[in-house]
Amino acid sequence: MKWRDGRRSKNIVDRRRSGSGKKVAGGGIGTLVIILAAMYFGVDPTFLLEGMQSANVSPGVEEMRPGAEDLADDPLADMVSVVIADTEDVWREIFADADQRYEEPRLVLFSGTTPSSCGTGQAAMGPFYCSADKNAYIDLSFYRDLQNRFNAPGDFAQAYVIAHEVGHHVQNLLGTSGEVNRLRRQSGDAESNRLSVRLELQADRFAGIWAHHSRRTGNISLEPGDIEEALNAASAIGDDRLQKQSRGSVAPDSFTHGTSAQRVRWFRAGFEHGNPGRCDTFAADSI
Repeated sequence: MKWRDGRRSKNIVDRRRSGSGKKVAGGGIGTLVIILAAMYFGVDPTFLLEGMQSANVSPGVEEMRPGAEDLADDPLADMVSVVIADTEDVWREIFADADQRYEEPRLVLFSGTTPSSCGTGQAAMGPFYCSADKNAYIDLSFYRDLQNRFNAPGDFAQAYVIAHEVGHHVQNLLGTSGEVNRLRRQSGDAESNRLSVRLELQADRFAGIWAHHSRRTGNISLEPGDIEEALNAASAIGDDRLQKQSRGSVAPDSFTHGTSAQRVRWFRAGFEHGNPGRCDTFAADSI
């Protein structure tokens, strides 16, 4: 993926200098339990963290909006800034075509822990989106895990991670995530998990739609093998593969994100057609 000539986003907040030693509101043992429940990549923790005290950025947490010169010596953060900028351009145009205004999310870079309006974010949670403050959060050390633990290297695999979280932001703006979480609260565990899977697969499809349209923005340029990197990442974090690796067996009723095959299928479909009107995973007879 060629990205160095692309536009940088103004919606990056860099809290990494704050470190994990800064005090944040909320957290405690309840948050640790939440982390254990949210070990899968990409989860929107709003549903899991509901009922906890909202966390506000304390005076000890530094809010830094880095400029291009601040990221010049940080290639990974610099690349992420370009990817976010590209998602802004793509989704702004898609929303405009539907006579709607796209509200850009912020991407918060952190190290170790960070406060969010959904509770205390932890690196162990992986990247996540908080619908309460419309921010996506990532500890960039996750990319090391993506390469080494999940065997999914490559800069476009990294871009897919960001695009998936932005997909959750799109769901939030459309009201989808709020409605799904309402239904989940009224459902048993198995049905709640099935709804979560369809929500996550839709975010994968939105990520594929972004990849389809990113080819014309001028911010990034896809190279041979890029889409395969994203598909490999989607496959690596399927529920069936993660459960097989962690405990040697799979329990489909406990799936929350979809199988490897499902995640690949929905990302690929979004990339191939690029039509956001064909993303209703909830109406699909089969996923």
